[in-house]
This record gives sequence, C-alpha cells and structure tokens, in this order.
Amino acid sequence: MSSTFFIPAVNIMGIGCLDEAMDAIRQYGFRKAFIVTDAGLAKAGVASMVAGKLALQDIDSVIFDGAKPNPSVANVEHGLGLLKETRCDFVVSLGGGSPHDCAKGIALCATNGGQIRDYEGVDRSTKPQLPLIAINTTAGTASEMTRFCIITDESRHVKMAIVDRNVTPLLSVNDPELMTAMPKGLTAATGMDALTHAIEAYVSTAATPITDACALKAITLISDNLRWVVQDGEDLGARENMAYAQFLAGMAFNNASLGFVHAMAHQLGGFYDLPHGVCNAVLLPHVQSFNAQVCAVRLTDVAHAMGADIRGFSPEEGAQAAIDAIRRLARDVDIPAGLRELGVRLNDIPTLASNALKDACGVTNPRAADQRQIEEIFRSAF
Repeated sequence: MSSTFFIPAVNIMGIGCLDEAMDAIRQYGFRKAFIVTDAGLAKAGVASMVAGKLALQDIDSVIFDGAKPNPSVANVEHGLGLLKETRCDFVVSLGGGSPHDCAKGIALCATNGGQIRDYEGVDRSTKPQLPLIAINTTAGTASEMTRFCIITDESRHVKMAIVDRNVTPLLSVNDPELMTAMPKGLTAATGMDALTHAIEAYVSTAATPITDACALKAITLISDNLRWVVQDGEDLGARENMAYAQFLAGMAFNNASLGFVHAMAHQLGGFYDLPHGVCNAVLLPHVQSFNAQVCAVRLTDVAHAMGADIRGFSPEEGAQAAIDAIRRLARDVDIPAGLRELGVRLNDIPTLASNALKDACGVTNPRAADQRQIEEIFRSAF
C-alpha cells in the first residue's frame, strides 16, 4: 500500500529562531503580510512585535485579531473580506491552533473562492492557498505544519474537518521563547492535545514506519516534559522539548490521520464551544479502552514510551498500563476528570455521537464503531 508524507517545505525551530525566520520570509519576496492572530496576543503586543520585525525586512503588515478560540465560518469570512480590501500578498498566522486554522481558511478561500464550507472533507480545493507562514506560540495542535483545518460551522453547531494538502503552510516557525507566556491551563491542554495526536496516529489504520517513529518519540518527550513545563513555564529546555514533541506528533497525525478521540472532541467543541485540548484529554483514555480490543500490542508500545515498566506483561496488561499512564499524566496537569465538569449534557449524547460518526477523523480509528458504541464512550467519560 502506498503512502504520501506531507510537511511544510521549510520548518525553523529552536530557542530564539524567530529572527532567522524573518530572514527566510524576506527571501520569498513578499511585500504585505496579513497577520491572523487572536485578541490576547494582539493585546499583549506580540502581533505588533512580529509586524515590527517584518517592517525591518521591508514588509508591510495588516493585523487581523479576529481568530476566536474555536474559529468559525464568520471569523474566516470577516478576515477574508479584510484581506481582499487591504490587498495583502501572503498570510502570517500567529498563535496556536485557532489562529492557524482561521488563517488557513482565509488563505484557502482567497485563491479558491467560495466559502470555507465548500472545502469540508478531504482535498476539496483545486488551487494552492495564498502563501502562509505559520508562527507558533503553543505546543499542542501542530496546526502550523499540518494539512488539517478545523472550523466551526455555527449554523450546524459542528466543527468541520478540512483535510487538504493545499492548506499546508509554506513555512512553520517554532520558537520556544514565544511559548513562555502560556498559562498553566493552556500549557496542559495543548500538551495533552499533542499526546492525543501521537497516540491516535500510532494506533491508526494508516500508520507507517515513518509516522510510528515520530509518534513514539513525541509520546516520550511529552511524558518526560509536560509536568515540568506546567509547573515552570519559564523552563526553556522543557518548552523546547514540548515544541519538538508537538511537531513530531503533527508529523505523525498529518500523515496517519487520527481517530475517534478527535471525531468526538470536535463535536464537543462545536456544540458547547469547549477547549479542544481539554476535550481530547478527557476522551483519550476512554477511546483507547474501546480500542484496546484490537490494538493492545500497539498500546503496550505506548505504555513503554510513557515510561511504564511492562516487563512480562501480556498485551492486554500492557494496554491497560498505557491507559493508566494517560490518566496519571492528565491528573498531574489538572485536566478535568470528566465531561460533566465541562458542562456536557447527557441528553445531547445521541446528537454528539451521530455527528462524530460523520467526522473524517474517525475513518482511521483502529476499531469501527456504531452509534450505540460511540454513545457508550461518551457516557463512560462522564
């Protein structure tokens, strides 16, 4: 069976690498940047700092700070209108997954026309998006380097999964110095998001030896560093390790795809406007308990990567060790214990499950499920 490996053409990483990235951006010959970010980064002056660094390269900028925590169709349309009005020739996304996804939606529609709803699914576009430079400030979603774009359709209360080679950024930037201001809760949620990416990619039916290597290394780095970086956000060494971990996890899921954790978490985010990383973290052990029936050996590898002593364990015991290690890590970084704490309602579960079964991320889950089984996973996570 053949496979294709997607990744941005250039990826600049490491402490203090933002200035190096500016030199690289200048060499593309762009003249005017459309910076997509969120209100928090704009208020903190990060967006204006990046605009200032671009100005030193003789590149003008327009700042759009309308990316919401779960970017919506309206956010994309608003940004697209401003992009056209200001005639920018490339897009810079600045932030975590929300600004990156919002920017991808804007850049894709800028060249392909129509609405972002037109591109829900896999490879629905026909033209490359407007060139996108993705500058990352979190260590979790890996949206700065993937072909995934998640946009909330407010009219349906669902998150649309857009998986399209044409939304892959041209250049990604991961400077841990931009991540030190992340609060503990966001650090924990994005770190658990990265862990979910790695584990779902490792047990995916589309996994390859390349994605396996990326996923396992990511799992180890997250297990070794997430607790430390939540405890001390100024620890640049741990921040850098988490930046590499989330990038490796991105390399894994960008090519092996995901599973029911994401398919289900997308519905919680779309329905209740909940934080994506937290939803993933709550659901992850429950979905893997469901999957253990068919991928216990793979989950045993996950347990080993997380530092569990599995000598002499059967595959079933190894899978349980992985699930226990996931629960311990989530508890240690103060992830809520269940969906009830997030305000999810039991009577919404049939709708959530029905929508989850339509999500493209569930296609590569190692164990198939029907409506009743997805509902049971949701209930077990309460």
